[in-house]
Amino acid sequence: MAYAGDVDVETAYQAVASNPDAVLVDVRTRAEWTFVGVPDLRAIGKDVLMVEWQGFPAGSAVPDFVETLSGEIARRGLDKAAPIYFLCRSGARSMSAAIAMTSAGYGPCYNIAQGFEGPMGPEGHRGGVAGWKAKGLPWVQS
Repeated sequence: MAYAGDVDVETAYQAVASNPDAVLVDVRTRAEWTFVGVPDLRAIGKDVLMVEWQGFPAGSAVPDFVETLSGEIARRGLDKAAPIYFLCRSGARSMSAAIAMTSAGYGPCYNIAQGFEGPMGPEGHRGGVAGWKAKGLPWVQS
């Protein structure tokens, strides 16, 4: 398999909370982190690794993503076998990131299906139907 699979947001949060080696990686853009918000893991004594998969505003892939994230993981004293949970807006970029890190020998690497904001609801807005925000998991906005 190209990566360990998809998990829902509640499963990811519980896994990161219960396993001291598990990490949450938010692969959205700096603009999304700033204007939409970010997961807040302070209550479980952790922080979120923030590493863009695609740059803003161009939307092109960040060529040193694997190297950057590898360095962040090493700085935290974790090895390549640490479980990694990837989050983006709705689950597409995070799946690509999970595949890339699995290919680099890390993992298990999981994609958080539905992401931070999930799909658009009937009124055309994200964040109310599914995903991290809609499920009431902790998050902050800068």
